[in-house]
Amino acid sequence: MEILIRDTPQEVAAQAATIIAGYVREGSTLGLSTGSTPLATYRELIRRHREEGLSFAQAQMFLLDEYIGLPYDHPQSYHATIRREFTAHIDVHDEHVHSPAGMAEDLIRATADYERDIEAAGGVDLQLLGVGTNGHIGFNEPGSSLNSLTRIKTLHPQTVADNSRFFDSPEQVPHQVITQGLGTIQRARHLLLLATGQRKAEAVQRLVEGPLAAACPASILQWHRHATVLVDAEAASLLHDAPYYRYVEEHKPSWQRY
Repeated sequence: MEILIRDTPQEVAAQAATIIAGYVREGSTLGLSTGSTPLATYRELIRRHREEGLSFAQAQMFLLDEYIGLPYDHPQSYHATIRREFTAHIDVHDEHVHSPAGMAEDLIRATADYERDIEAAGGVDLQLLGVGTNGHIGFNEPGSSLNSLTRIKTLHPQTVADNSRFFDSPEQVPHQVITQGLGTIQRARHLLLLATGQRKAEAVQRLVEGPLAAACPASILQWHRHATVLVDAEAASLLHDAPYYRYVEEHKPSWQRY
């Protein structure tokens, strides 16, 4: 696991966009995350598309999760959110932007279908992740099986509270979701987790330096063969070995890819 520390959220977004752009140029399959943290990265990728000619035309994209019971055209569905914030502003084919079917009549079948869709696309090359204040990734809440596949989950009350800022009231936040499982996420070839701000510092410390445990689902990155944790100074403030992580990057061989 590689730990990259930048001074500001803007520098995190720029570095993340550079990593993602390398995969985009290869026509890779990307896993996308919603929420507040990746928005600055998406804006930087849109800028590079418009100003530098970065093309997404050969890319496919899969969302991590979706609320159950929100139609695709609901403004807070992740199907709508990712288009509004990112994919409608670049040249990716809309039919190549996939999300779980949270309105399916047979939700169990929908979870299996999503697994098969990812496999049929050849798997995810780069999976973008955020981390919740309780250590969740995707909507894999504490206690999730470390080898779980795409499935239905009930959100933790803390996650409902955190996400209520996107809705008119906490009562409007759905309590069930379809999410890629930790085992599904683990199959991606490269995991890129972003975290910014003091609110994420404890979760970052637990996922990087704590034990590998279902109590902190994001700690599964410790088990992955190619995982990058990219954080700003505030999110890194509780990392005991932060000076070492900076030292490692400073001495990284020039030929080694992020």
